[in-house]
Amino acid sequence: MLIAPSSMKGRIHHIMKITSGMAIMFSVAAGLAVGNLYWAQPLLSAIATNFGTSPAQGGYLVTATQLGYALGILLIVPLGDVLERRTLLTIVMALTVAALLACAVAPSFALLFIALGALGVVTVSGQIILPLVGDLADESMRGRMVGIVSSGITTGVLFSRLLSGLIADLWSWRSIYIMAAVLNLVMVSAIRCYLPKVPAQGKISYGRLLSGVFTAVKRYPEMRSIMLKQGMIFGIAFNLFWTALTFLLSAPPFSYNTFQIGLVSLAGLTGAIAGTRLGALQDRGLGYKSMTIFIGMSIVSMGLSSLFGTSVPAIFLLAAVFSLAVQGVAILCQAQIFALSDSERSRLNTAFVVSNFLFCAVGSSSATLLWNLGGWSAVMAGAVAVSFIALSVHLAVRS
Repeated sequence: MLIAPSSMKGRIHHIMKITSGMAIMFSVAAGLAVGNLYWAQPLLSAIATNFGTSPAQGGYLVTATQLGYALGILLIVPLGDVLERRTLLTIVMALTVAALLACAVAPSFALLFIALGALGVVTVSGQIILPLVGDLADESMRGRMVGIVSSGITTGVLFSRLLSGLIADLWSWRSIYIMAAVLNLVMVSAIRCYLPKVPAQGKISYGRLLSGVFTAVKRYPEMRSIMLKQGMIFGIAFNLFWTALTFLLSAPPFSYNTFQIGLVSLAGLTGAIAGTRLGALQDRGLGYKSMTIFIGMSIVSMGLSSLFGTSVPAIFLLAAVFSLAVQGVAILCQAQIFALSDSERSRLNTAFVVSNFLFCAVGSSSATLLWNLGGWSAVMAGAVAVSFIALSVHLAVRS
């Protein structure tokens, strides 16, 4: 039995309306959830040393988390359409705390790999929160509220790397997972206390819910090119760059510690700051031209990075440009997806995010392979190549 979205929407707004304070709480919760995927990235060398493996093998830990996240998005996030959201959020956030603690006490590289995969599966609350914010906000303020939460997600990715490096440099890599568990536990309590029960938007069998993710993509052919562009730029190029950068900066002649590596992540603030305004480009009919420019920025910044791999200031500047490009592509792709359908946004978004993080897994594992083949130059050549693929798709479909 399906419940009419308009009727259910009225019931939701009768219960509550989102405020700026609640949007900020959601922003922090979503940022923490996505940040859990990236705690390990600046720690790869330290973790590998602890377990007696090579730093390059540490890249597979990032792959495990991203594959788990893609699976969790597919299997858990669509449940937001059929389950009461406060209960669903409480469950997945509590499981996230348990997974973080398992990472903190993992006695071997193999068990840490498994724990990080499990963490990826359950740390999906950010993708449950985003459509919830869309449900609770009035149409006149929906964009602003969703923008606050989206900005929190981007900031969570950035500061997870910085904070991870700082804490690990002061104590050990395990301490970051204990700290993260405490922070996530605080957010579980906040969500439980301040978010009233929110009815689901409809009722549908779990099998039909999951199949709807795939049939929705089939019904909207535009999704394929959108997912491919996002997958090439964020999924592969982004992960090639940041994973390999850890390898580069932790080795001679730099020999940076984890905190110093984390500081380089601040270059990504350009994307986070600009992110709340980039969506307006699509609204003003500038989406196609802007997408062309952002993909071009990815090609240029990755190409120049291959030439300036010995200069940290140059890498920092190019990382800032690249981060702006990645954020621009991501926001424009998201705006295009939300314009496709009013009734299937959650399922389309699920397909988009699952595809995205499958590409992320390819990117992080490819960084290890390319690094072993030819070091920094080989990885940057790979980033340029996939950016050209994205540009070719974009120019071919003109969307």
